[in-house]
Amino acid sequence: MIASRRCLFGFAATALARPALAQSPWPNGPVRLIAPFPPGGSVDTISRLLQPTLSAELGVPVVIENRPGASGAIGTAALARAPADGQTWAMVFDTHAVNPALIPNLGFDTKRDLSAVMLVGTSPMLITTHNSRPWRSLPEVIAAAKARPDTLTYGSIGNGSLAHLTMSLMQKAGDFRVVHVPYRGGGPMSAAAAAGELDMPMATNAGLGGQVGATLRPLAQTGGQRSPHFPDLPTVSESGVPAIDALAWWGFIGRAGVPEPIVRRIHAALAKALAVPDVSARLNGPLGVDVVGSSPEAFAAFLDTQMTVWGQVVRDNNIRPD
Repeated sequence: MIASRRCLFGFAATALARPALAQSPWPNGPVRLIAPFPPGGSVDTISRLLQPTLSAELGVPVVIENRPGASGAIGTAALARAPADGQTWAMVFDTHAVNPALIPNLGFDTKRDLSAVMLVGTSPMLITTHNSRPWRSLPEVIAAAKARPDTLTYGSIGNGSLAHLTMSLMQKAGDFRVVHVPYRGGGPMSAAAAAGELDMPMATNAGLGGQVGATLRPLAQTGGQRSPHFPDLPTVSESGVPAIDALAWWGFIGRAGVPEPIVRRIHAALAKALAVPDVSARLNGPLGVDVVGSSPEAFAAFLDTQMTVWGQVVRDNNIRPD
């Protein structure tokens, strides 16, 4: 975290040292921020949390446009087709790094057509169960799954989501089988979790809509180490399934070719938004997000690693899109 803050502050200083954009009319109207998942999910929630400060910093309305479908690829494709003028951006989820391996015909090239702006934050996923279910720990659920293979269900935000890929790894490592129920985003999955339709809803705390500790009982977290937001919750590895280390993440991206001064300005506005006390408190509190606020360069390197790691999991497990 210290390194990321240094990177951010250094980047901001560089931005301030650059000449003003007197020659550029940007922004020249409302700025569109695509949220490629339905309302109610974590991408939508975080986008709307940052929206007021972005609008104030840029001096124009920032309009959030929900374009769900295909694990976020439909909304991202809309960004890839937009002009490289800085009027359109997107807030993406970890599926952004999976989709190139998951979906054969995306219609765009993730590395060529899009650009990294900021890794906003990360969070472990939580494996939970509804309060109506009897299990109190992940080992208890795994024992039940082994006793009744292909009977217990777990929910995710869609095929190829990080939850789907992580549970695929867990089933191999733990020698058990459960049934995947994919939803089209965090909002629908969260609603199903609240209704008790799933044995194991699996998402970030933000994606579960504030239900953890209320209608949902947490069983384990997917990070390699316990998150400071959930210090008493064991990791999957601590629960007996080895070598699981998976963090969800949220990132801000733009169209490739947007002039660098515009990228610097939107990055500075994002940094301001993340520093607003109410925003920081919400992210670090009920949403359980570890704020990163990276430079574009650090986010680009992070994306490359994520695409390599999770793309291999997609291929090894023959995972297909919805």
